[in-house]
Amino acid sequence: MKHLKQLAFLIALSFIVTSCDSTRTALFDPYSYQKTTEIKVEAIKIMDKAVTPYQNHKQEVEALFLEIEKLQEYEKNKPNNEITFAMWQVLSNKEKNLLAGFFKRWESKEVLSPLFIDESKKQILSALDLLIQYEINKDKESKEQLLELINLNS
Repeated sequence: MKHLKQLAFLIALSFIVTSCDSTRTALFDPYSYQKTTEIKVEAIKIMDKAVTPYQNHKQEVEALFLEIEKLQEYEKNKPNNEITFAMWQVLSNKEKNLLAGFFKRWESKEVLSPLFIDESKKQILSALDLLIQYEINKDKESKEQLLELINLNS
């Protein structure tokens, strides 16, 4: 009888674990937090230079996107991390109006107006801040905000 109760408990526990598996979120990752914060600071620093010709800063932009590519590969392979990876895909998509889209526009226009830069920075800072908050908190509110932004940009 004791073995039967233990077996029933293990079966019930396995159902609970299996059903919760689809709602898992990757735990806080200090590396992801640090790299995202570094990329945010570097991106804003480079964006401020968009009042000057793109060609003068092409290497800086390429270095930034190399760091983003490395982090994206890291995030892609982390278990239960689909949301963070999806957000990095949005940020690095040149056809969207976030980070990569800003740099694509700068390259095609050669210089950008201070007003455009400021408005773009607000959007990009907001997106990166949401990503950072999600990494820190891993809570329902930050998850929903990030998913909303991903869906708006999909």
